[in-house]
This record gives sequence, structure tokens and C-alpha cells, in this order.
Amino acid sequence: MGDVTYIKLRDGSWQYLSVVMDRYSRRVVSWSLSDRRDVSLTLASIDRAVRNRGHQSELIFHSDRGSEYLSGQYRERLRRYGICQSMNRVKNMNDNAFIESFFHQFKTERIKRQVFDSARQLRSTVTEYMRYYNNQRLHSAIGYLSPREFECKIRC
Repeated sequence: MGDVTYIKLRDGSWQYLSVVMDRYSRRVVSWSLSDRRDVSLTLASIDRAVRNRGHQSELIFHSDRGSEYLSGQYRERLRRYGICQSMNRVKNMNDNAFIESFFHQFKTERIKRQVFDSARQLRSTVTEYMRYYNNQRLHSAIGYLSPREFECKIRC
């Protein structure tokens, strides 16, 4: 599953964060950060996710109905990878609750009350948080394990 959120820098400009998450393990598989919210941002995330995890014929990618995910270029990339696209029902934000919850946690735990002077500074914070989230942050839905621990447990 995937989504995009935005973060404001000190100078008033915006950075856009695209995340791809494994719904089953809650692991962040990939992410991309850019000063533009467009299809290249989400393509970078899905391409990185496929490089990191590969893809199987029954893989489903779920997102909201953002223009980045509706674009022909994005849909074609999913088709090329053999990934089935799933999207929120019209006007139903709860269909993507897992990723929305992730962004809420991320912003609460790392972004609130912090001012970023540059995209580089923000990128460093995002990198650190993703490492923490995947390797240390415990999730009640997966038995109070980190996503990494949960994946290790189900593979062994």
C-alpha cells in the first residue's frame, strides 16, 4: 500500500514524502522525498519497493485516488510489474487507514514542533525514522514486535 504526505520547510516550501508499506508486516518497504508531488515521486517509491522486495503475481498495491496513482504512467508501471492496483472507494478515506495511521505516527513522533531548514535535514530525519520504525518500533497488531522481527518470525 502507498500514500503521499507533505512536510513544510522553514522557508515555506513543501517536501512530499511517498511511502510504500507492506500491510501484513507493517514494514516500510520504500520511500521517496521530493519537492514535487507528481508521478515521478510515486514511481520512484514503487520502483525502489520492487528492487527491495521483488514482486509476485498475486501482489496487490492499494492507494488512495491521488492523481499520482491514477496516472497512466503509474498504472502502466504496475502492469509491467504484474501488480494489481486497488484504490479507495470514492470519498472513503478509511480504505487506506494503515498508511494514514503510519503518517500520523511519523508526524507525531518526529515532525511536530520541529522546523527543518533544508530538504537535506528533513531527509536525514526521515531516514532515521524509517530505520527506527522498521527495526525497533513495536506494533500491537503484529504481536508487539517490530516489522523486522515479525517478518523474521513468519519466515522461520
